[in-house]
Amino acid sequence: MTVAKTPGLSDKTIILKEKKVSRKTFIIDTNVLIHDPTAIQQFQDNDVVIPLTVLEELDNLKRHSDEAGKNSREVIRYIDSLKAEKTGDLHTGVVIPEGPKVRIHLDTKHERIDGFPLPLDRTTNKFLLIAYLLKSQGEDVVIVSKDFVTRVKAEAMDLESEDYENKKTSYQEIYKGLRRIDVQKKEIDLFYKDGTIPYTEGNFRPNEYALLASPEKSSAVCKYSEKSRKLEPLLPINKDIWGIQPLNIEQRCAIDLLMRDDIHLVTLIGSAGSGKTLLALACGMKKVFDENAYSRILISRPIVPMGKDIGYLPGTKEEKLYHWMQPIYDNLEYLCSTTSGEGNGAATLEFIMESKKIEMEAVTYIRGRSLPKMYMIIDEAQNLTPHEVKTIISRAGKGTKVILTGDATQIDNPYLDRDSNGLTYVVNRFKNYRIFGHMFLERTERSELASIAAEIL
Repeated sequence: MTVAKTPGLSDKTIILKEKKVSRKTFIIDTNVLIHDPTAIQQFQDNDVVIPLTVLEELDNLKRHSDEAGKNSREVIRYIDSLKAEKTGDLHTGVVIPEGPKVRIHLDTKHERIDGFPLPLDRTTNKFLLIAYLLKSQGEDVVIVSKDFVTRVKAEAMDLESEDYENKKTSYQEIYKGLRRIDVQKKEIDLFYKDGTIPYTEGNFRPNEYALLASPEKSSAVCKYSEKSRKLEPLLPINKDIWGIQPLNIEQRCAIDLLMRDDIHLVTLIGSAGSGKTLLALACGMKKVFDENAYSRILISRPIVPMGKDIGYLPGTKEEKLYHWMQPIYDNLEYLCSTTSGEGNGAATLEFIMESKKIEMEAVTYIRGRSLPKMYMIIDEAQNLTPHEVKTIISRAGKGTKVILTGDATQIDNPYLDRDSNGLTYVVNRFKNYRIFGHMFLERTERSELASIAAEIL
C-alpha cells in the first residue's frame, strides 16, 4: 500500500491508496447449487470452479421428482448451455455475462498429495482435495458450502470457506408487523371518535399495525393505510371466527390480515402454540364456507423426511399425505368441534372433507400448477429455501391469497438456518409492498405448559 501527499492539504494529511483486490477462485459445493440454481452467476469478476464430483452429485439427483431434482436439472442445463459460448471452453473457463469466469475442474485423479490430511473415501473429501490442489497452485481459493462440517474441515486445512449468503437476511432484525406508540390520551379519543388519525411520523410500512398507548392506560389498535396515509381501525369481528377469538393483540392483527382480500400474501411467524396455523385455518374456513370469497382451501407442508421419502410409503397419495398432514387434521377437528359443539365435531369434519373444498397437497406437487381464487396455506414454511418459496408464490393465480406460517427457530432442513430460510427471506423482500402483510406472534397460547416450555427449553 502506497502513501501519497495531496496538494491543498496539510503536511499531516495523507491519503492511502487502496491495494488492488486480487481475483478469487470460488469453489461451489453441490448444496449451494441445490439451494440456489442461479448461484454460479452471483460471483462477479471472479473465477467459479465446479468440481467434477459436484457434477456427479447433480447427475445423481436430477432423476428425483422433488425440488432438489428440479434444481439439479436446471443447473446441469445451464452448465451445458455454456458450451455454446465462444469466449472459452469449460476446461479453461467461460466468461458469462454476469461477470464470473466459470470452469469445470475435470481432473479425475484423486491421489493423495503432500499435506492433505483427509482420506479420499468420500465425496466431500475429494471436493476439499481439489480446493487444496488449486491453492497449492497459487490460486486465491474460497470454498462456498452450506454444509457446516465441510467448512470446518476446510478451515482446519487453512482453506478459506464461506456460507452462501446471497439470499440471507437477518432474523434478529426481522420486521415484526406491529409497533407500540406512546401518545396522549386525546389522540386515542380522537381516533375512536373519527375512526382514523393522521400519522406521518415513524416511517410506517404498508399494512403495519400500531398499538397506541397513553400514560392514562387507554389504548387502541390500528393499521396503517399506505393509500390514505392514516392509521385506521381493524376489521370488526362480530362474534367469533369458527369458534376462535383472538387471545392477544398479535392474534387480533393476524386475523385482520387474514380476513382482508386486498392483501394477497401474509406471513405469520411464531413459536409452537402461538396460533399461527389455527388462525390461518379458521379464517380460511370463514372465507371459503361462509363468505364464498375463494373456491377452496389448499393446504400444504414441505415434506422433510427423517427417514424414507414419501414415495416409499404404501397407499394412495392421500394416504401417504395423511400422517404428514396430521397437525392440520388436528386443527380442523378442533375448529369443527368448537363450531358444532362437543360430540358433533367429527360429523362436521366429515361434511367439510366431502365438500371437496379443502385440498391437501405436498409442496413438491404444487410446482407447475396454476391456482386461481384459492386460499393457500403453506405450513412449516421455514423448511423451504428462498427458491422453493418463489416457486410456490408464483403459482398464485388471480384472486388467490397465500399464507406462509412457520417458526424460523425450528428448522429441519440441514442446509437452512433462521437467516437463510424462505420464510425469513419473504418477509424481508415483501415488507414494503401494499399486497403483503406480516405478523410476528410472540406469545404462546396453547397452554401454560406449552408457554413455559417454549420459553425455557
